[in-house]
Amino acid sequence: MAEPDEICFLSAAALGQRYAAGALSPPEVAERHLARIGALEPALNAFQLVDREGALRAAGEAAARWRRGAPLGPLDGVPVTIKDNVDMRGLPTRNGSVTAPATPAAADAPLVARLREAGAVILGKTTTPEFAWKGITDSPLKGVTRNPWNTGRSSGGSSGGAAAALAAGIGTIAHGNDAGGSIRIPASFCGVFGIKPSFGRVPHHPMAGLFATVNANGALARNVADAALALRAMARPDRRDWYALPPAPENWLAGLRPRLRGLRLAYSAALGEVEPDAEVRACVERAIARLREAGAIVEEVGPVIPPLRPAFEDFWMAGFAHLLRGVPRERRDALDPGFRRIAEQGLGIGAERLLAGEAARAGLHARFAALHERHDLLLAPTAPHVAPPAETVYHAPGYDRWRDAVPYTLPFNLTGQPAASIPCGLSAAGLPIGLQLAGPKHGERLVLEACLAIEAALGPLPPPPLRAEAGEPAPAATPAPAPTG
Repeated sequence: MAEPDEICFLSAAALGQRYAAGALSPPEVAERHLARIGALEPALNAFQLVDREGALRAAGEAAARWRRGAPLGPLDGVPVTIKDNVDMRGLPTRNGSVTAPATPAAADAPLVARLREAGAVILGKTTTPEFAWKGITDSPLKGVTRNPWNTGRSSGGSSGGAAAALAAGIGTIAHGNDAGGSIRIPASFCGVFGIKPSFGRVPHHPMAGLFATVNANGALARNVADAALALRAMARPDRRDWYALPPAPENWLAGLRPRLRGLRLAYSAALGEVEPDAEVRACVERAIARLREAGAIVEEVGPVIPPLRPAFEDFWMAGFAHLLRGVPRERRDALDPGFRRIAEQGLGIGAERLLAGEAARAGLHARFAALHERHDLLLAPTAPHVAPPAETVYHAPGYDRWRDAVPYTLPFNLTGQPAASIPCGLSAAGLPIGLQLAGPKHGERLVLEACLAIEAALGPLPPPPLRAEAGEPAPAATPAPAPTG
């Protein structure tokens, strides 16, 4: 597989410096990223489609602005990717499903529009499991997306294509969304940074039915500063989302500075009474020791919340039932069997059981609100395990959703709090491990500033080795198609 390309791993700030100096141009950078897709996509399978024509057109427009000395901002000419469950004008939104039509979207989703307005160069759309239903990425439409740290392992999900491509040096920033951990889990498995902002911070359209109030669009990047740039752009207002928060002040993420000394941090190794693997816990606690050395005040607080499954399984299944109702009966045999099974179980869930889930959400929020009266941030592992094998069957006895995938991430979707995953080390097998930080509602700035300090204290991970499972060649996959329509 391709060796790391230094240009493809440059930060947004470094790209901007080179564009301003004339040492690099946006078309040159876009071409390098597109070439890297060609080299690595057969092993990763991270793209639903690649928009070469659109990327080079946007890069040429960015180059003209930089030559005039009039860039649109720090994202002008920066390569990004979009997850294939939001609309991008002129391209289909397939949601990882063969049941979704290949009809081009008529308009950009709000976050796509904002990134275009900032001058970002969109390389294409990344893979997702069918209807983003699980914390690993494979689908009837595209097959298995693999982890660049070891292609025998999963990239996580549901923003698995976003994280895998980004970790491998494709795109400077990746869009993802997160209704149960779908930014943070793949960020942890692939060794990148990912932030799920507060609910409503990034406007979204069209809405995702029952999951509308737990989903949040956010950013993945190889460093915290790049993710903050993307979040600042994506959070600009859009009248189509009536759930959206009031527009943030123009400078709400300006002048971010590392902040750790004096912060009161709570640490829960088993947040919902789910214990992490021993090496995950040891890695996270080594990182926490470094944070204490850097001046943070860290208190171990125990499980904090009860197990999630009893209160929220009905809510989860009913949400997928809503999506199933939108699939014609004659097409349902083409669905991911796991998704269909869960969705059909949800068809019989009525209003009373859903309202019980909403009441449980209020109780969960009360627990975290009380915690944040005493602690600025809550730390926990992002996931209880490192990336599982790529062919793992999700929500099965060997890999249960509630025990193995989302116990640490889902709580903050249910409450709408901001939460991020930052790499904190590698396992003995060389697989990334993530540390999660959760903040009070609307506390993205605090989360990002703490993450800047953690990034400085822990140092970056090296680029992934892009290796295959020991003794096996990297698997082949169908190259990503050019856009249609």
